[in-house]
Amino acid sequence: MNDFEKTIVEELGRWQQTGKVARFWLRDDDAVEPTAPLDRLLEISGIFSVPLTLAIIPAHTGEALAARLEREPLCTVAVHGWSHKNYAGAEEKKQELGRHRPAAAVLGELKQGFDRLAGLHSGRFVPMLVPPWNRIDAALVPHLAGLGYEALSVYGPEKPADLPLINSHVDVMDWHGTRGGRDPQALVVEIVARLRHMFDNGGTMGLLTHHLVHDDAVWNFMSALFAVTSRHPACLWTPVPDILRGQKAPVHQG
Repeated sequence: MNDFEKTIVEELGRWQQTGKVARFWLRDDDAVEPTAPLDRLLEISGIFSVPLTLAIIPAHTGEALAARLEREPLCTVAVHGWSHKNYAGAEEKKQELGRHRPAAAVLGELKQGFDRLAGLHSGRFVPMLVPPWNRIDAALVPHLAGLGYEALSVYGPEKPADLPLINSHVDVMDWHGTRGGRDPQALVVEIVARLRHMFDNGGTMGLLTHHLVHDDAVWNFMSALFAVTSRHPACLWTPVPDILRGQKAPVHQG
């Protein structure tokens, strides 16, 4: 057993000793159309029976992706904004769902995105919004339920919100450095830190991936993580609809 596996197994062993099961979930962003990287993602997650939620950009997708996903029973679909277009200024963090446009225009696009993906992916659609760049103006959130959304997924510990939050917590990508996969041991340290928080406070461990920009380091990490966790009795990779059913009220702790 290597250091990677040992670190995970030791923490999950603590869960097993107390009869607890840690719920993991997988979110992958920026899907638009069938590609070789998407095929690889679906293959790896399928080998280990890991449910996958694809955050799809509504403005740029269509029937081709819907047809490809028809043979993927473990895959669900969430709304990734509308066009993944940045409206923030040059000195600001990128944001599509910010205060840079009238709220009515932003909400109109979010309704359009909801309806488009619900129509294309009716059997696997989850009424969850994944804001591009994990950012959304807080003033918009109270209006999401009126558009049909039942959950919101951003990045980091959950905070009080007007909708149930199903967040991602560990991002495999080194966005500010190599723009490739991060060091596997550093990722495991973050996963274990999240697990320790969950042990006392509840919640889930959301892994965030971006199939279109993965290098071999990311694919290898995912395979290794899935291999050690999917067979452990104290870990359950959980479909998002199951998580959502357990969150019928706003989340007040991460």
